[in-house]
Amino acid sequence: MMTMHASRIAVLALGLILAGCSADLDELQGWMKSEADRARANVPPLVPPKKFQPQPYEAMAGVEPFSAQKLSVAVKQEASQPNSLLAAELNRRREPLEAYPLDSMSMVGSLTRQERRYALVKVDNLLYQVKTGDYLGQNFGLVKQISETAITLRELVQDATGDQVERITTLQLQEKGR
Repeated sequence: MMTMHASRIAVLALGLILAGCSADLDELQGWMKSEADRARANVPPLVPPKKFQPQPYEAMAGVEPFSAQKLSVAVKQEASQPNSLLAAELNRRREPLEAYPLDSMSMVGSLTRQERRYALVKVDNLLYQVKTGDYLGQNFGLVKQISETAITLRELVQDATGDQVERITTLQLQEKGR
């Protein structure tokens, strides 16, 4: 424990230290002022911004590139071409499993009846029998081959140039537990 005498000595020493610092405060402020006067910032002046020249939009009267009407005209033109892959697909009756995207379907099995192989496809908790020649999915997916573990489809999809091209897709057997 500190005695009363020792605490008075500590307070006196602290007072002397602070008094000594205040004497140097005027000198410190003088030095700071002289250094601030010597230091000059070399900042180049800002370049004024260029004047904005707006360009008039002249394509307002043209055809909107993303309109549904333009798309329907393009599909009809494609379908009217005699060698078009899409023409035959648009002129046939749609099958029930073409209303669902392919990724919402799962192959859950296969069976053979009268030497013809069928695949069992599950969609929305309903089970469908699919045979070669049936259609699946929203890209005109024609079933080309059915094996014990997969369904092979030929789909018509649009490539980067807008042309319809064939793509081979496989729907694999989904094992229980997946």
